[in-house]
Amino acid sequence: MRFTKITIRKLALVLLAGALSGTSFAADNVGFVYVSPIGDAGWTYQHNLGRLQLEKETGVTTSYVENVAEGADAERVIREMAKRGDKVIFATSFGYMNYMLKVSKSFPQTAFVHVTGYKMGKNMGLVNARFYEGRYLTGVIAGEMTQSNVLGYVAAFPIPEVLQGINAFIKGARSVNPKAELRVIWVNSWYDPGKERQAAMTLISQGADMVTHHTDSTAVVQAAEEEGVYAFGYHSDMSKYGPRAHLTATTHHWGDYYVQTVKEVQAGSWTPSSVWGGYPRGMIKLAPLNDAIPAELQARIHDLEKQLTERKLHPFAGPVIDQAGKTIVPAGKNMSDDELNKMNYYLQGVVSKIPN
Repeated sequence: MRFTKITIRKLALVLLAGALSGTSFAADNVGFVYVSPIGDAGWTYQHNLGRLQLEKETGVTTSYVENVAEGADAERVIREMAKRGDKVIFATSFGYMNYMLKVSKSFPQTAFVHVTGYKMGKNMGLVNARFYEGRYLTGVIAGEMTQSNVLGYVAAFPIPEVLQGINAFIKGARSVNPKAELRVIWVNSWYDPGKERQAAMTLISQGADMVTHHTDSTAVVQAAEEEGVYAFGYHSDMSKYGPRAHLTATTHHWGDYYVQTVKEVQAGSWTPSSVWGGYPRGMIKLAPLNDAIPAELQARIHDLEKQLTERKLHPFAGPVIDQAGKTIVPAGKNMSDDELNKMNYYLQGVVSKIPN
């Protein structure tokens, strides 16, 4: 793990400013901890776009450390940011949760925000996006366009947010194609292009003509482009890596939240909260739709987007039936947020098994 050149330069300026002013450090420095390289697409890339928007709209100084493993390195990096006087620290991966919570207790005057977790503290809030909303829409497209009725999914870790995406994808597909089945391969990493590619190639060899992923690289889209099947990107628009294969992507948008949070901290009005935003908040959107998607289907997807924005559509509206045939949510009801956040099962249509 390393500080980037921009991080080191900005840290030096912050230290100098503190020495000259007689105070500890500049009050408006904001730190970001990234789990993978920024690159030009993917999870970290989208968070970095939010960081740049934050700088532009508020004038604060930001710094970041990329490629931080979910372990002792995360605690070290977060603690170093707090020690140098960062007023707000955003940690953008699930596995940072316990480390951020631990550090937050030692720095009560710092605002900490963890992305995708479930634990809060006196000065630590949470934020997440409703990824499953976009997943449902891409599932509808997959269900309509598949020729083999076999869909493939490359997944990182079997935690609720990943299972939500898997289940929303097959639920969307089966809403238009009851014959669709979904196969899942777990790679046990957020970012490992080699493993992601291998998993995608395996799924394609098993007959999947539509593939997607809950991992950070563009490897799945690239594999689909090479093999002549369709793909859905994730986190960001990945169409340049598969101009023919890439039908669309579930994209995440963090900038408005980052701006709002920092402004609240500056105003002294920030209190830890748990934010879970989707289409209504503008945190989830689809990338531009590929012309390969029939015009009628494109129009239907845009209508479903409108319904999500107006909260007239819930991807997990009942009946929700698990892989074993048990009814989780009856007809006429929607799955609650509490149920969503405890999801540890597959729905009907997924033919793989969850790893122990």
